[in-house]
Amino acid sequence: MQIKTAYREMVPYLTKDGSEIRELMHPAVHGNRRQSLAEAIVPPGGVTRLHRHRASEELYWFFEGEGVMTLGNESFAVTAGDTVCIPPGTPHRVCNTGKDELKMLCCCAPAYSHDDTELLDEEP
Repeated sequence: MQIKTAYREMVPYLTKDGSEIRELMHPAVHGNRRQSLAEAIVPPGGVTRLHRHRASEELYWFFEGEGVMTLGNESFAVTAGDTVCIPPGTPHRVCNTGKDELKMLCCCAPAYSHDDTELLDEEP
């Protein structure tokens, strides 16, 4: 099991929802067991696709930028320092309403999986 990772070594990729992700710790790569931790970046004016995870509970901790979070039937402003809990099965998306990148840490338990991600809207 790898117990330490270095941000500079993380190669970003796009998830099914359209955000840029760096997996900071993930069982498939690092050998931890039950959860994943990733940085997600949404560019200015960007929005992730509406989606849900059947199994994973997610925590989003916003550390830079500002935006609007849609969670189920609610939408609300988010900014640096805010944390949002996303229960399994809950539709969600994030829209960057600011001038800078919207950055967040995403913790998923069980760990993030493309197979656990169901897109709920049409591709732009």
